Amino acid sequence: HLQEFVTVLVRDPRTQKEDSWHSYIDYEIFIHTNSMCFTRKTSCVRRRFREFVWLRQRLQSNAVLIQLPELPSKTPFFNMNNPHHVDHRRQGLQEFLEKILQDALLLSDSRLHLFLQTQLSPEDMEACVSGQTKYSVADAIHKFASLNRRFPIEDEERKGKNDAYLDSESSSSGLGPSDDSISCGCKASPASEES
Repeated sequence: HLQEFVTVLVRDPRTQKEDSWHSYIDYEIFIHTNSMCFTRKTSCVRRRFREFVWLRQRLQSNAVLIQLPELPSKTPFFNMNNPHHVDHRRQGLQEFLEKILQDALLLSDSRLHLFLQTQLSPEDMEACVSGQTKYSVADAIHKFASLNRRFPIEDEERKGKNDAYLDSESSSSGLGPSDDSISCGCKASPASEES
């Protein structure tokens, strides 16, 4: 029997401008796994610290008896322009996810999967988990597991060329190389869509 593994990397911190005054850093979360728990075997999304804080609170409120691992501390002295600060936080976020992914109870929380494998906002993740969206958790992950695939309504309209690509992707057995060809350089979509 194959040993199950989940590799999670938190990498590539980037500064994003919110408006002319505010910037924040987000990090790429890369998942590679053969675990049955995951809808997608590889995925790439970007999340910011604030979203990790949200995730930890939600997981904790669902799993009251588990002592969740800590996030890297929210220090008032955190300096986005200091590579050591940023890397220290990146490492802390990665360790946080590594610990969480070892816990079967936490792995059963759909929010964790939406956090790791879609770009949905916390509000949208909540709505999806509580059944208030047209799309299910699995739909969201199948459709939006690569960067920049948010959930705009226009996507419904612009079906067609995307459909062929989405279908070919989700029908892969998970054994062939097709699963890994999801562009984990985190482009918005594989080049096959150009054709």
